[in-house]
Amino acid sequence: MLVVKKFGGTSVANKERIFNVANRCIEDYRAGHDVVVVLSAMGKYTDELIDMAKDINENPPKREMDMLFTIGEQMSVALMAMAMNKLGVPAVSLNAFQVAMHTTSVYGNARLKRIDSERIRHELEQRKIVIVTGFQGVNKYDDYTTLGRGGSDTTAVALAAALNADRCEIFTDVDGVFTADPRKVKGARKLDNITYDEMLELATLGAGVLHNRSVELAKKFGVTLVVRSSLNTEEGTKVRRGSKMEKMLVSGVAADTDTARIAVIGLKDEPGVAFKLFNALAQHNINIDMILQSYGREGTKDISFTVARDDADEAAKVIDENFSEYEKVDVNKTVAKVSIVGAGMQSNAGVAAKMFEALYDENINIRMISTSEIRVTVLIDDKNTERAMQAVHDKFALGER
Repeated sequence: MLVVKKFGGTSVANKERIFNVANRCIEDYRAGHDVVVVLSAMGKYTDELIDMAKDINENPPKREMDMLFTIGEQMSVALMAMAMNKLGVPAVSLNAFQVAMHTTSVYGNARLKRIDSERIRHELEQRKIVIVTGFQGVNKYDDYTTLGRGGSDTTAVALAAALNADRCEIFTDVDGVFTADPRKVKGARKLDNITYDEMLELATLGAGVLHNRSVELAKKFGVTLVVRSSLNTEEGTKVRRGSKMEKMLVSGVAADTDTARIAVIGLKDEPGVAFKLFNALAQHNINIDMILQSYGREGTKDISFTVARDDADEAAKVIDENFSEYEKVDVNKTVAKVSIVGAGMQSNAGVAAKMFEALYDENINIRMISTSEIRVTVLIDDKNTERAMQAVHDKFALGER
């Protein structure tokens, strides 16, 4: 059996936790399994690197940031290999060049194109535990790239797919996928199972347990994921296809405070304006989420949309450089998205109204609304985020079995 195990930064934050992870991996190794381990940077080390960079240059080039970021994962994998060697088990650490992990050339948010598995298979044949850097790849210029925050999950799933692994386990500091963030919502409970589609929505909407692209890959290649804690041996949450999921109207509540609303006021009310606006933003790799367009009035219309908070200023600049006829651009960075997700919503009317009632009861104003077959998302003031999550979670009784 081939097992891929991914451990996040908190799981390898210090010496004690590094040896804890080493021992957990060695258990599978000594049971006769082939083991591939993917690691993130230790603790909050990536944040420390960001602070160092900003201290030198407030607007550092993205290429150089990727060059800097890769230090964190390389430190983690090397120390882990040393720990396993200390425990009497042969292990080898590999970075993105040594594997190699080929990506697109978008610094800071690259996508994996393919993984060369020959080196890993060779090391496994030598009965070594293979420890691979998460989060990073190499582009066609032989430059390091990174996959975006949380990208180590994507590395692990991509490796599981490339190696045809029997299991892909994502270890974190919580026991699995919960109905809401248990650190923010009282009564949140762990789910035993969740579908790919539900997990993808939750991950995209800020749940923070899994990187959304990792779920996309798992669904595409049929990789069964298990999300579990690295700090105990409790069973986690299985993310997979199938009909034996929990029959819940709503599976979870998620929030994303890393968002900003941009309103472009007074655009020409004519065909092609929306295309020109969002095409210009796409050319600068700015991802758009919620979109609201007003009815035309006096030859003009307003378009509001949300972007990642870090992209807000660049988005405003792109609009200024590409459009001359508008009244103003309003940027609001004090907003948050709160969402409910559930496969059961497809066949049940009144779910959105129930969510809106929960927010009304808490006197929380809704600024924008976006829906899909299994999701309802609202944009609210970020100061109300946790109160809104708790109110919605209680309204749907998600803490009850």
